[in-house]
Formats: sequence, structure tokens, C-alpha cells
Amino acid sequence: MNRKDFIKSMALLPLVTSSMKLKELDKMTASMSSTSKMPVLFLGHGSPMNAIEENEFVAGFRKIGKEITKPNAILCISAHWETRGTYVTAMQNPLTIHDFGGFPKALFDVQYPAPGSPELAEQTKHLISKTEVGLDDKWGLDHGAWSVIKHLYPNADIPVIQMSIDYTQPARYHYELAKQISSLRQKGVLIIGSGNMVHNLRMVAWSKINEEFAFDWAAEANEKMKSHILSGDFQPLIDFKSQGNAFDLAIPTPEHYLPLLYTLALKEENEKVTLFNDKPVGGSLTMTSVKIEPN
Repeated sequence: MNRKDFIKSMALLPLVTSSMKLKELDKMTASMSSTSKMPVLFLGHGSPMNAIEENEFVAGFRKIGKEITKPNAILCISAHWETRGTYVTAMQNPLTIHDFGGFPKALFDVQYPAPGSPELAEQTKHLISKTEVGLDDKWGLDHGAWSVIKHLYPNADIPVIQMSIDYTQPARYHYELAKQISSLRQKGVLIIGSGNMVHNLRMVAWSKINEEFAFDWAAEANEKMKSHILSGDFQPLIDFKSQGNAFDLAIPTPEHYLPLLYTLALKEENEKVTLFNDKPVGGSLTMTSVKIEPN
């Protein structure tokens, strides 16, 4: 090959590489047929004991599971998987992680043997251009995922992957990153954020952990959050660090709050927003959950 032809071939290389990536992505998406747009959920998961107890919150999760179309797969953003950088679980059979202590043996005995989806992990990785997404083969499903998903789909017959929360990044980053996976909703993927809107374990009134009770600051923060969610004014929620003392107490660390922003980022114009399980417990926790769906 002469020098001129070599230069021409090198100039075409990026186009060939791009075409190959598109073909690979087409192959991955072909296994997931297009569907009507799936809803998006934020689930206030609360105590791990909700995995094995019978209460109104568990009943709320089950009700939602019956109301929505059965998904092809689930992508969950859980408060309990924080990493430096962004990762998605990419193993075929994720482990059930019991990432807590001090609970009854019955809770540690729970297994949720849902399959994983290396294909969905790859697809998610290719959709996100905001950062390089790593494929993880070590994590599994933590209790932020399985303790609630098991009530929606008790047969564990739907593939589940998790996407981690990069703890080094600000709220705006997470909100914008979430928007890049919106097309998964058209492929039958149910995207779930799992955390708690108000979550301050240091201030829990343990004597009232099973009662509907909120400190004044928790009630104030929760009401303001709900007002912004229902009005579609998400900017104050993204700027949560600038909303005053009630928000500061409600969100002492962001990991339980950020999954809410992943859910809200996926709301499209004219979609319906409803709240459920909207109750405080223990003074400084709220179980408030959100469903976003097409009208």
C-alpha cells in the first residue's frame, strides 16, 4: 500500500469503528423487543426487615408490581452501591448480598436468585457517554435492590442489573447521567431508584421506628420535596444543598437521596407522577415512593 492509500484508509478508520460499534449495539438491543414506554420508580426501601415483614409498605410495593406491565429486565440504582466511577453489574447470576448486621437469621437466609443480564449491562455502558462505565463481576444485588424488588416480582424471574453511584460526583452529574439511559424504557426495562428521601439514621427515634412519626424538620423537608416532585420543578431538588436546615438534616449524606434524582431525570413531558407509601417512620426517615408513567 502506498503512502496516499494508507492515509485514506486511516482517515476512514473512525467511521469503520463507529459503524462496528453501532452494529454491536444493534445486536444487543435486538434481543429486547420494543415495548410501550415503561414507568420509572423511586422506592423508599427503609429497613432491610421490610424484606420479610408484612406491613403497609410491602403491600404498596406489591400493588405497584401488579399495576405495571411485567418488564423484560430491571435496572436498579441503589443507595447501597457507592463507587469511585460508574459501574454496572454484568454477571449472569448475581449474588444476593446481605450488606447489613444485627438482624435476625431469617433475613440473612433470604435469597433472591434473579438472573443478571450481561447484555443489558453492555447496552447501558454503550448508551452512557458522560463517563466510562465499568462492567462489574463481583457485586451482585444488595438489599437496596432485592429487599424491594422481591415484593414486586417474587418469582425472581426477571433479569436484574445494578448501576452504582459515583460518590465523587455532584447531584447535577447524576441527574444528567440518568437522562442518557432513557431509551431503555422503550425496551421494556423498568428503571428503579431505591433509597429514602429523608434519611438521617443518627437522629432516629428508635422507640417510634414502627410508628408514623416525623420530627418537624423531617416533615418540612418531605413536604417541600413532594411539592417540587409533583410540580415538576426539579431544580431545587438538584440543588438540595442550598435548600436550608430542614434539607441539611434530611440529607446528611447523599447516597439515599441521589436515587430519587435518577428517577426524576427520566420523567418526560406530560407524564403522570404519583406518590405512594407516603409516610414517615422513626422521626427521621420517610418511606415516600414515586411512580412516573405515561398518561
